[in-house]
This record gives sequence, structure tokens and C-alpha cells, in this order.
Amino acid sequence: MKAIRRFTVRPVLPEPLQPLSDLARNLRWSWHTETRELFESVDPAGWRAAGADPVRLLGGVSAARLTELAADPAFLDRLTAAAADLDTYLRGARWYQEHGGDTGGARAADGAEGGASGGAELPAAIGYFSPEFGVTAALPQYSGGLGILAGDHLKAASDLGVPLIGVGLLYRHGYFRQSLSRDGWQQEQYPVLDPNELPLTLLREVDGTAARVSLALPGHRTLRACVWQAHVGRVPLLLLDSDVEENGPGEREVTDRLYGGGSEHRLLQEMLLGIGGVRALRTYCRLTGHPAPEVFHTNEGHAGFLGLERIRELVSTPADALSGTGSGAAMGFEAALEAVRAGTVFTTHTPVPAGIDRFDRGLVARHFGDDGELPGVPVERVLGLGMESYPGGEGNLFNMAVMGLRLAQRANGVSTLHGAVSRRMFAGLWPGFDPEEVPIVSVTNGVHAPTWTAPEVARLGARPHGTGEPDPAGLPDFAATPAAALWDVRRALRGQLVTEVRRRLHASWRLRGAEDAELGWIDGVLDPDVLTIGFARRVPSYKRLTLMLRDRDRLTELLLHPERPIQIVVAGKAHPADDGGKRLVRELVRFSDDPRVRHRIVFLPDYGMGMAQKLYPGCDVWLNNPLRPLEACGTSGMKAALNGCLNLSVLDGWWDEWFEPDFGWAIPTADTGTADENRRDDLEANALYELIEDRVAPRFYDRGDSTAGGLPDRWIEMVRRTLVTLGPKVLAGRMVREYVERLYAPAARAHRSLDPGRAAELAAWKYRTRTLWPYVSVDHVEAVAATGAGGSTELGSTLTLRVGVGLGELRPDDVEVQAVAGRVGSDDALVDARAFPLKPAGGPDLDGRWVYEGPLALDRTGPYGYTVRVLPAHPLLATSADLGLVALPTEATGEGAGVLLR
Repeated sequence: MKAIRRFTVRPVLPEPLQPLSDLARNLRWSWHTETRELFESVDPAGWRAAGADPVRLLGGVSAARLTELAADPAFLDRLTAAAADLDTYLRGARWYQEHGGDTGGARAADGAEGGASGGAELPAAIGYFSPEFGVTAALPQYSGGLGILAGDHLKAASDLGVPLIGVGLLYRHGYFRQSLSRDGWQQEQYPVLDPNELPLTLLREVDGTAARVSLALPGHRTLRACVWQAHVGRVPLLLLDSDVEENGPGEREVTDRLYGGGSEHRLLQEMLLGIGGVRALRTYCRLTGHPAPEVFHTNEGHAGFLGLERIRELVSTPADALSGTGSGAAMGFEAALEAVRAGTVFTTHTPVPAGIDRFDRGLVARHFGDDGELPGVPVERVLGLGMESYPGGEGNLFNMAVMGLRLAQRANGVSTLHGAVSRRMFAGLWPGFDPEEVPIVSVTNGVHAPTWTAPEVARLGARPHGTGEPDPAGLPDFAATPAAALWDVRRALRGQLVTEVRRRLHASWRLRGAEDAELGWIDGVLDPDVLTIGFARRVPSYKRLTLMLRDRDRLTELLLHPERPIQIVVAGKAHPADDGGKRLVRELVRFSDDPRVRHRIVFLPDYGMGMAQKLYPGCDVWLNNPLRPLEACGTSGMKAALNGCLNLSVLDGWWDEWFEPDFGWAIPTADTGTADENRRDDLEANALYELIEDRVAPRFYDRGDSTAGGLPDRWIEMVRRTLVTLGPKVLAGRMVREYVERLYAPAARAHRSLDPGRAAELAAWKYRTRTLWPYVSVDHVEAVAATGAGGSTELGSTLTLRVGVGLGELRPDDVEVQAVAGRVGSDDALVDARAFPLKPAGGPDLDGRWVYEGPLALDRTGPYGYTVRVLPAHPLLATSADLGLVALPTEATGEGAGVLLR
């Protein structure tokens, strides 16, 4: 018999235990070991049963146990210390405040959306929008790497004192729970999540009623949502929930599942995230007094509609009204677009067009305008921001990433290689520019060390002053740790993983229909002394879950090697609609079910944060074998590295950037385009087998001089180098500092510089420049160089350029004329080119032509060439490629504009 309604009866904590409630409601406990250990001591069995969730734990503790704890002086001392530590963490100045951030001052009215923070260089607040957040397993609102990255971003921002406000959706069914059928086919279950049982509080108006945001839908319908708050250390996270009684059945289901439903369902989710998210953020700031964001960060295209809502605010509301002061006129669309772009950062996380949400033009048009949302914004302008109006684009599709890029003045990929891939993928938005000049930079992802470093590893690397405290940067110090101590911890973590695997494997087989009497063999699964390789991630085809199965006989030989065996732990979820991914899971499961190898290779269903926190520390080697260059970053290997696990990976994502032989091994790839897909997989699988057989396993099992304790000295030194040298690079703190310094601070300055008048001026200048650009031309190029015998030019000499440029009705102040020079290939394409500005030297002549001159230093030997170009120039442009306009010499201009030397 099932209940028709479910609710939670909460215990009343005795007065001495009241701080437990505050500790449980702030998710800092998820990365603060001492607080977790405090909760575990409340009821160790209950803690395990609650999945290490303090809210669930406190909901099930008996009144007798609470009374006992309230009279326990030792427990109360620990509780007082934990509460005081949290208070210091929340209130004290941190990195951001020490570097000029002012997050508590009064708001000035000199900006388009809330003004500057007392003249501080850093933004008063940043709105961070993401479709998913993986903060803790106790708040299951994530599917994979994007959500885990977003959660780590919030946690690192909190540790650094960065005034971020996270904005997302609350999915009542979260992402699916994975199990397996008897024959290994993935099955999905969607648990019902009650927000009252989660570490959340409802955002309420002053009168106590639940705060609401609403969106207008076609057919005079309304989509309403309440707003739940999670406290991620110092960072508030706002989650919009459409499951409210005022909504109709269809609207209530908008936030039912993460990445579920058809196109219209996804569109409504993304409208609620972007448009509703901005409205929720405004409501939160009004109710709490939190400074209004000066910078908005769109984490992937799903949240791109936030820019449209901010444009609507500005075209329908006096700009300074958003800061609560003054009066003024509403802005026009173009001026509002410039104001919004100035303060927006867009991060792309996908290296493949198939990973981007694209909607039918008609579907989007139906949801905007007079019978939908943003009535003050013309529908054609909305559509124009997302249409693929470039060579190779599909004219009837609305592309969320394209809109995100057009609405942001600053954009980035998530690794150096991914930045280059993104510049090529989106080059059509900046016609006339080489991919290297497309204004998409890269900030390589990082991971939150206190979340992902096992306590045993953190304690091992405690700083030598004896306090046991980790390094303030978030990473322990292992330089002086004895080799034997490192090895002992690594073996202990491997043993813990073996225990965890056996427990999970037993539970999985019971769900698959097996009886306990059939499962005695599980007690012999894995060995704490065998080289352990981990592989866990989502299961799209490009990540190649089954590459290891390419030659099953050879894999079996590696698993069962009499002297140097390996064992492999695999986990991963396929998207519920991806039958191809499910077939890959079944293929791996069936192989791992084989009685010959099932003690050496296992597949664990329901991969999530809880499993990952055991898996990363317990593995010796982390395997990653995607199709290069389709891995944007891939942070699982970073988390493994923080625990001394070595990486064995294709040179893709972050590994392409930071690989060194001291940190692991690079799998050779056949990505030149000459091999078909099957041959490429064969070649790369063979390379993987050879690396494991010839280099990885021998190094692990080489125990050196038995008189020295039989330790694998070279392996341990690789572990040490990984912890000491690679560890600091992969930290989320490093990542967030880069965002602050390279993207947030410049965006805040740009935002402050564009008051309504200057925004209108910039919009008018852009319109005039675009209109008159067809009349800009490079008409003549002269080059004079000192030449030696045989017409050669010597290194160190100077070339003098004299260029005639037609500007039409534009003036020299509207443009920049550049010489672009570098080495040339056989096709005369410039390589490693650099730009040199040329200065006006006269004009206009009778034909309206201006003359520009300048020197070009010849600082490289070998084939060398140059060209000349004209670009728009304005003090408020973030980059000269902003407008996607460039004028280049034509063939008729003369050979002086081509290759200089051979």
C-alpha cells in the first residue's frame, strides 16, 4: 500500500543543539571534513543510511539521542567550534576582498544595470546561470561534468569570497537513477524529490508569502515558479521550481526532469532559467539587500535568454531605475543590447555542434512578442540573435550558443585546445577573420580540492607546522612526505575502493534479480594489491566507453596476467533517449559478467558524486580515451590527480595542455583524418594496450630493492610529482581567479562605462559603421626595404609601408589600419602572424583616399610575408573583431600586399 501524500515531520532540536540546523542548511559541510565528522558522530548508522546528508540525518534522529547529545560536553564543544568556524568563514575577508572587491557598499547610479561598487575595480556581484549544479549528492541537480563544474565554481567562489549568485532550476525528479536489467540493459528511475527534505529554504516576501516569478506563454497562459535557496558557503544558489499549485498540469511539469522532454519542453525550461532566472535574482536582491549583479555569466547556451530579459528591462524601464535611484528614459533596443553585452560573459562547453540546443524558428517566434514573453522586444530582433545566418548555418534554426555569443562581449572555452576548436566552430560569426582571431579565449576548468581530495590524502599532506590544516590555497603539501607514507595511503584508498565496489556490485546484482546464494563470488572481486584503472563518465559515443573491448582477448590477457595483472572499475550513464549509448553500456556489462574476468573488471551503475568520491582516490590510473578533439576539458582526471592517481589519456581537453611524463601517459592518436573510424579505433586501442602492458603495469609492479621495503619507487615519485606540480594547476580556485581577473573585472569596467547615453552613442556608431563599411577599401600598398645581394632582405632590417585607404564617409578615428606579418606557408597563408598599427600620414586626397604609413621590423628568418587590413575602432569595443568587419587588399591592389620574401 502506498501513501497518497508524503511530507516530513521534523524534530525539534534542543536549544544547545540549534547550531546543527544552521550547519546542515549551509552546504559548506559537503567539503568541510570536521563538520561532516561532527554529523556522523550524531548517529553513525543513521549517517550512512541518510547517504551522508545532514538534513535527512536530523530528520531521523530519535528524541532520546538528541537529549543525550544536548548533555554531552565534548559534543557541544565540537558543535560550538564548528559553528564558530562557519561564522568566521562566512563573515571574514577573503581573497576577493583583499584584492579590491567591495560587496557591501551602497549602489551608485552610474551604470546601465545597477552602477559601480564605490569605484572598486571588481564587480559588486556576479550572476552565474547554469542549467545544472552538482554541489553535493544530497542535492541531486546534475547529470555530468557541466553540473559538477558549476558546483565547483560556486564552492571555489565561496572560498575566495567572490560575490557570486548562482541561478538554476529545481528539477523535482532530478536526473535519473540508473540500474541494470538481468541482461545488462540500462534502466532509468526518476525519484520524486521533496524540496522540504532537501537542504533548501523557500524565498519569501516580506509578508511571509512565497516569492513568485512568472512568464507569459502563448494562448494567454502563465508559467509561474517559486524560488528555493541553497547556501553554498558564502554563495546563494537560487533554484526555480514550476511545481506550484497556481500552474496548470503542463506548466507544473516544466521543471520535472533535467534534460527531459521534447523541444517545446526544453524551450520552456530554458526560458524559465534565463528570463525567470533574472527575475528571481532581482527579487532576491530586493528582499535581501544583496548588491545587484554587474556581470552576468552564462554557463553554456541553455541560459542564454537571460540577455533578452535584461534587454527587456532596459527598453521598458529607465536604466537607472534598476539601481533604485533617479529617473530617466527607457533605452532603445540597440543601446540596450550594447549595455547588456558589455556586462555578459558566455562560456561554451561543447566542441561539437550536436551538443548545442537548437530550436525551430517558428517555435521560438510563437513564444515571444504580443502573445508571449518580452512584449517590448520585437520578435524579429529576438530571432536575429539566434539565427545561424552564416555560411553553413541552417536558416530555420535558432541556436542557443549563437545567441549566447551575440549577447556577450566576452566568451571563452574551457581548455586551451577547446578554445581553438571553438574559434574554428564559431568562425562564421566573424567573417573575414582567421579562426585564431575569433574573440573566444580559454579558461581551463578546475576542480574543488576540498570536495574531491580524500581526507586521508589531505591529512597526509598537512602542513609541517603541526596544526593539521591544509594549505590555504586548498591543496596539501606533499613535497616532504615519505615515500612509504604515500604508498601506504594509496594502498589503503585502493582497499576502501575494493570494499565499496563489492558493496555496490552486490546491490546491483540484487536489483538485477540475483539471489544472495548466487553472489558469493563477489567477495573475491578486485584485489587491494592489484593495479587499479578507473573509467567513469557520461556515455556519448565520442567518449568511447568500449574502446578497451576492441581486442577482448588482449584485454583478458592484461586482466589475468600472472605477474602484472590489472583490474578496471567502470561507471557511466547513457542519456535516456540514447539507445546507442545504452548498447555500449550493455556491451561493457556483458563482458564484465563473464565468470573468467568478473573478478577483474566491474561496471557500477548509478554513477554520481557519492560514488566518484570513493572512485577517484581508490584508482591508481585514470583512463580517458575520447575521440580527439571532442573532449572540451574532461575534469574527472583532475579529481583523480588530486589524490595521487596517474592519468592515462588521449591528448585532449586539459591533458593536452598539462601533460608531462611525470604525471602519466599520453595515448597516441590517429586523428589526422586519414584513417576511417574503425581503423582509428583499432589503432588507438592497440596503442592503449601497449602502453598498459609495456609501461604502466611494469612501473607499478617494479618494487626495486627489496631491502628498501619493496616499494615501487618510480611510481611513487610520479604520484608525488602529480600531487606537487600538477595539483595546483587543476584547482577550481585557480580557475575562478582567472575568471575574475580576465573576464569578470573587464566586464564590470565595460558595464560601468556604458551609461544610457554612451550605450546609445556606441549603438549609433556601430549602425553607421556597418552601413558605411562597404565603401572602405585598401587601394594601394607600397613597400620599401633595404635589400642585399640577390634581392634578399636581412634579419633586423626594416620595411617601410605606405598604404592608400578609402574610408568613404568614415573618418580615421573610426578605423585602425594594420600591417599583419609573419611566416608564410606554401599557399602564402600567414603563420604566427602579428599585427602592427599604421598611422595616418595625409589625406584625404582628391579621390577621398587617406595615406597610412609605418615601419615593419623583419625579426624572423625564412619565408616571410605580410598583408594590410582596415578594422573598425572605437574605445568601447572589447576587440577589433567585435563587428565582424574587415577590409583587405584585392588582387588589383598590387603584389606589395602579398608575399615579400621567399
